[in-house]
Amino acid sequence: MRILLYLLLLTPFAVFSQTYELSTVSTGTNTSIRGMSVVSDSIAWVSGSNGFIGRSIDGGKEWTWTKPKGYEKLDFRDIEAFDKNHAVIVNAGSPAYVLRTEDGGKSWTETYKNLDSAIFLDGMSFWDKKHGIIFGDPIQNHLQLLITDDGGCNWKDVSSRLEQTLATGEAGFAASGTGIKTLPGGKVWIATGGTKSNIYASDNYGLSWKRYDCPILHGKSTTGAFSVDFYNENQGIVVGGDYEKDKENTNNVLLTSDGGKSWSKPSRPVFGFRSGVIWYDDKTCFATGTSGTDVSRDGGMNWYHISEESFNVIQKAKGGKLILLAGGKGLIYSLKIK
Repeated sequence: MRILLYLLLLTPFAVFSQTYELSTVSTGTNTSIRGMSVVSDSIAWVSGSNGFIGRSIDGGKEWTWTKPKGYEKLDFRDIEAFDKNHAVIVNAGSPAYVLRTEDGGKSWTETYKNLDSAIFLDGMSFWDKKHGIIFGDPIQNHLQLLITDDGGCNWKDVSSRLEQTLATGEAGFAASGTGIKTLPGGKVWIATGGTKSNIYASDNYGLSWKRYDCPILHGKSTTGAFSVDFYNENQGIVVGGDYEKDKENTNNVLLTSDGGKSWSKPSRPVFGFRSGVIWYDDKTCFATGTSGTDVSRDGGMNWYHISEESFNVIQKAKGGKLILLAGGKGLIYSLKIK
C-alpha cells in the first residue's frame, strides 16, 4: 500500500509545501515490532515479540526473518545494529537476556542474563560501535543500568552510579526502545513515566547523573514519557501521554532548549499518544504512536497529522535519510519526504 500525503503548512512568516509518501514494505509476520535500528539507507534491523528478528539490506524492500535458537518465545523490545552482520538485542521481562550476532542473525550469543524476578529492561543506545548502555525499570527504587565497552560482548551492572531514587510507581517504558538517547561525547538521557516523569541525564558515559523534572502527562502506570530524542546537546523533544487513551493529546509532547533541564509545551501539539519521536533535520521532526503519525517543520513547535496508521516505533538512518516505521502484525512502512 502506498499513501501520498500532501501537507500545506501555514505560519505567520512562510508557507511550506510538503508531500509525504508512506509505503508498506513488510506485513503479515506474527510479531509486534518495537525495536528498530536503521544503520544506513540500505541496512535496517527490527525486533519484536515471538522471538522475531528482521533484517533488510536493500533499504527495506525485502526482509529476512529469523528467531534466535532457544529464545523463540521472547519479546525483543530493542535492537542496536552496527552493519549488516553485527547487532545486539534485548528482551523485556524476566529472565532478561542480551544477545549478539556477528553473522547477520544466523546465530546469536548470549552476553547477559538476569534471573531476578523484578528485572525488566526497557531500552538500549550506543555512543559508538563499542560503548553502549541499557536501562531498565527500578529495583528497590533504583534504575537498572548496564554498560558495555566492547560492542555488547560483555555487560557491567552500574546501577549504583545513578544515586537518585525513583518515586514509587515511576519506571521506564519499553514501547519502542527509545526512552533512552545517546549523543557523542558521553551524553545520555533517560525518560521515565508512571506516577512521576523525569529525565535522567549524564554527560560522562553514565559515570554520574542529574535528574530533571519532566512535566509531561503522568500520574498513573499508563502515562508518562515514552520516547525522547535530541538533535544536539541542547535541543530535544519528549513524547508520550496515556496509551489507554491514545487519541487524547493533553500535554503529551514537550520541548527543551537547555539539554533537558527545563521543558515547555509547543504551540500546536501532536494528535494523540506517541511512543516514538525523531529529529530528521534541525527543523523537521516526526512522532508516531498507535493513533497515527505527525510531522513538525519548525523544530517541534507546531505538529500536523499525516497518517492514522498505527505504529509503535519510528527511526531514521544513522548515516542516511531512510525513515522506517513499524507496529503490530509485522507491519513496516517507509516514509519518504518529497
